[in-house]
Amino acid sequence: MARANALLVSLGRDPVLKAGDPLPPFFHQLYFWSPQPPDGLGRDGHPKVGGLIPDLGLPRRMWAGGRLTFHAPLVAGHSATRTSICESHTRKEGRTGPLAFVTLRHDVRQGETLCVVEHQDLVYREDPDPQAPRPIAPTVTRKGAHRQDVRFNQTLLFRYSALTFNGHRIHYDEAYARDVEGYDGLVVHGPLLAQLLMVLATENLGPLNAFRFRATAPLMHHEAAVLCQHGTDLWVEGPDARLCMTAEAEVN
Repeated sequence: MARANALLVSLGRDPVLKAGDPLPPFFHQLYFWSPQPPDGLGRDGHPKVGGLIPDLGLPRRMWAGGRLTFHAPLVAGHSATRTSICESHTRKEGRTGPLAFVTLRHDVRQGETLCVVEHQDLVYREDPDPQAPRPIAPTVTRKGAHRQDVRFNQTLLFRYSALTFNGHRIHYDEAYARDVEGYDGLVVHGPLLAQLLMVLATENLGPLNAFRFRATAPLMHHEAAVLCQHGTDLWVEGPDARLCMTAEAEVN
């Protein structure tokens, strides 16, 4: 429960979870760490590819989106297991060069009960060409019925990286994020944005049966954003109406 309460505190909420309580949706991200020794890491801080994730010859990794089905609540203080497989992987030629798409499936169980099925969609691509024009991000075209301002900083990104054991350097090494991967600062974790949208959806709609999200543009640690909801549709609006993430909740 310590990790779950630490995330609640990091998100500005009270650490109220106790043994036997249901965990909020997506909090299983805090568990099932798989630490690798230093020589088992790639240049980006992630475990080297070639194991669960095949080596498709492209260096830059991005969490493109995911799909979650919540079959039963995960209960705080009870042991759980996760099994993971690489469900698919393909390499294609895109407008800006080669792309590789990887889908992982994670099944989370407590005892014999299947609680969560998560599909994690990853994209791999080449290093950025500094002479190439920046891609044009999509823009938000409507206002949400519920809007919640949110801000990020280096401390929050560090805490979330630590709690999820995410070693990706774009979230805490600003020089690497700028000079190697071509970002304008530290990148806010896609799963962190999805987590905030799930919290918003749960507060306004009730317990989730399923949740789908897709990252559409990066958000930097120094940028303010708005979490938006209209019915079961959710999205993250960045500066200048930049659409950073879309999502859809499914409830009873």
